[in-house]
Amino acid sequence: MTNGGLYRVGPFVAVAGLLALLAGCGRFGVFEEREPWRAEAELQCLRSGAVKPSPVIQQLSAINGPGTCGIDHPFRVMAYAGGAVSVKQKLTLGCPMVSRADRWLEEVVQPAAQNNYGSSVVQIRSGSYSCRPRNNQRGAKMSEHGFGNAIDIAGFTLESGRKISVLQGWNGSGDERGFLRTVREAACENFMTVLGPGSDAHHKDHIHLDLQNRRSGSHYCH
Repeated sequence: MTNGGLYRVGPFVAVAGLLALLAGCGRFGVFEEREPWRAEAELQCLRSGAVKPSPVIQQLSAINGPGTCGIDHPFRVMAYAGGAVSVKQKLTLGCPMVSRADRWLEEVVQPAAQNNYGSSVVQIRSGSYSCRPRNNQRGAKMSEHGFGNAIDIAGFTLESGRKISVLQGWNGSGDERGFLRTVREAACENFMTVLGPGSDAHHKDHIHLDLQNRRSGSHYCH
């Protein structure tokens, strides 16, 4: 013990502490770099004009870290379809995901809702940006949610007031099963990854959609 009651840290203890710190930092990929294609995709989307700031879509300051997490040009989404489809919880997403989700809602979800219910979707219950590993599993690769490049859809509310939950509706009534399977299957044409009930236990209550860029260019729908 040194003067003042402080313990002198030995070399072994110091090294062990440093390794523990580095291991903790590794959970967020502190020593990794964000893939260049992510910034390129965001810039391409912005230049295309696919997403424009509005009262329901606001551009935010860049999000950086911890680790590789972040979005160069994030948007806060309070509604889609020009305000016609609200979100239960405000979303933070990158430009590409904002644009693709909007198109999916317009070209797939709304027609499916009309065909199955004769009513339009007016609200979605969903999740967006979250700096975490895939499926919240320690040691797993960073989730696309950590880059604002993914969205989880847990449910829909129709203009009639009817609510459709992915968890209860997937094996629910015939119209619920038909609607949810239609929007999920068609999503494979709009997104690079589509997961949902039946994929694994982590996706039993929502449909996961992301735009992960794979070298093969292949889609993963399960």
